[in-house]
Amino acid sequence: MQTCKRIGCLITVICLLFMGGTAVSVYTYAQKDETKPADAAIVLGAAVFGNRPSPVLRERINHSITLYEQGIVSTIIFTGGVGSNDTLSEAQVSANYAMAQGIPADAILLENQSTTTRENLLFAQELAEVHNLHTFLIVSTPFHMKRAMSLANDLGMTAFTSPTHTTQWINRLTKSRAYLREVVAYALYLLFDI
Repeated sequence: MQTCKRIGCLITVICLLFMGGTAVSVYTYAQKDETKPADAAIVLGAAVFGNRPSPVLRERINHSITLYEQGIVSTIIFTGGVGSNDTLSEAQVSANYAMAQGIPADAILLENQSTTTRENLLFAQELAEVHNLHTFLIVSTPFHMKRAMSLANDLGMTAFTSPTHTTQWINRLTKSRAYLREVVAYALYLLFDI
């Protein structure tokens, strides 16, 4: 009985240390910004509301627009498929928004089949190869960067972080929820490669 308690305590401590380390890793990595000239920006998908990007997606798009206007990238790859209640893909909504801000259509590529971060990157990489694009800035929210870059490295991509710093969270609870979601998602990636 005593041995079972000790084993249970040990497992609990190991789990807490693992999750604590993961939380620190995600938070620390979120501070990293490697923005430098690259062939393309890959904008990771997020929710859309009809034909409008969600506030989180809008700031990712705005960030990619800035990268293009500053000459840091010459191509923007928008990613994301059609959500369950949507009629347009996240990529198409993103492209429409960017073109309305003056980005030329020939500077945009659409990856509109993906439903996960892994698929965002994998399908964008396949699209990029067809267009002879080899170096990438990964554009997403800071908390998403650790997992996104780990997946990009798994795919052998030459990729660098370029997180948004302008996302306006509704409140601290919303920001905390987004952070905790990424901690759990990164932990699942580490444990099960998902």
